[in-house]
Amino acid sequence: MSYSILVVEDEPVLRQSLAELLSGEGYQVETRGDGQSALDCLLERGFDAIITDVRMPEMDGHTLLGHAQRIAPQTPVIVITAYGTVQSAVAMMRAGACDYLLKPVNFDDLLLKLERALQHRELLTTRQVLTEQLAAESTFHDLVGESPPMTRLFDTVRKLSTVKSTVLLMGESGTGKELFARAIHYNGITRDKPFVAVNCGAIPESLIESELFGHRRGSFTGAIRDKTGYFVAANHGTLFLDEISTLPMPMQSALLRALEQRAVVPVGDTRAQPVDLRIVAASNRNLDQMVEQGTFREDLLYRLAVVRLELPPLRRRRSDIPGLVYHFLGKYTRQMNKHVLGVSNAAMRAMLAHEWRGNVRELENAIERAVIFAEDRTIEIEDLPFASSCGELDDDENLKDALRQFERQHILDCLKRHHYDKAAVAARLGIGTSSLYRKLDELDIPKTPPEKPAPAPEAH
Repeated sequence: MSYSILVVEDEPVLRQSLAELLSGEGYQVETRGDGQSALDCLLERGFDAIITDVRMPEMDGHTLLGHAQRIAPQTPVIVITAYGTVQSAVAMMRAGACDYLLKPVNFDDLLLKLERALQHRELLTTRQVLTEQLAAESTFHDLVGESPPMTRLFDTVRKLSTVKSTVLLMGESGTGKELFARAIHYNGITRDKPFVAVNCGAIPESLIESELFGHRRGSFTGAIRDKTGYFVAANHGTLFLDEISTLPMPMQSALLRALEQRAVVPVGDTRAQPVDLRIVAASNRNLDQMVEQGTFREDLLYRLAVVRLELPPLRRRRSDIPGLVYHFLGKYTRQMNKHVLGVSNAAMRAMLAHEWRGNVRELENAIERAVIFAEDRTIEIEDLPFASSCGELDDDENLKDALRQFERQHILDCLKRHHYDKAAVAARLGIGTSSLYRKLDELDIPKTPPEKPAPAPEAH
């Protein structure tokens, strides 16, 4: 990526030398001889960094710094000063400048400090989204399931984590599309890069281009400063575009162009900004039908669906329900500091029979609600929000698989709680020790806790 630098220096020889040095290093350089003309330049376009002298005609560097912080607060400013005016440079650093240089300028020192300032700027650009996303529980283990459709999807996620190919996630609301997007991001080459999630349906049509691509100050009413768009904020990481089906046709064309060129043009600018990121799009609507109806671009669908993943609804993988129940039970008992003894057979059977039109999201909400009321006891059928409408499973095979999974998960939970003391576990389950061992063999449950990895040998 070629960074743009504004050099403000009233000495022509030094100004020209700095311009030649930076241009030779691959930077795009604009030069100005005084603070006022530099301010005029800042009002017209944005820069990635500013290098300015302190004492200049028309407007000094301190005043220019104040204007720059209002116009582009994330743009780093490096101050150049003579030895006798070091105090002025220190005052500017207190006011927000990131570093200073003494005359005569050491060019190696300048390049080092400029590189450091640009790295810091990039960190600031993504700091907010990184803080929010990395603090969240966003690991691959948040995806729970042992059914064949899910294990196949997990294998695909592991492969996708090693590349930045565009991915399209299709599935009903609540099937975990954002969780899959996060799993792809956080378990591979982008794990320490930003993950930016955007709900396309929640952005007003008049603002969506600005939100995605950014804008320049003054490009429209209310644009009082440069804005970094989601594409640039997610650079080197992953941009998750949820509800992609809601994009209006003109914006579909702009998105297609950005995907093909791997660059975006902010609103009010004419220069493209290169981006290197993974796009994960998601939709709960049938995009193929929308193409036939003329409401979604076919060429954009091809570009988005380099890899297409169909996420199954929960009713088609009922054997995963017990595992999900215990996953959410552990999550919310920790969050609420509640003591819940488990789930009764009647409550589990009711959850296995429920239709789950809201999929995993509905199940999670049901468990969160149940944990609130089931203090110091097991979750019973009356703790479930749909208790009055509980039905029975039609598919005997689904019921058999799901109950087996429930039984396996329940015994595993008891083993961990009692530190694999078989006698204590058998007593807790109300069965004999020999019956417990038969169950361990039948359900393929390890009889001893998993071994911890051996510590790495010390370096000598």
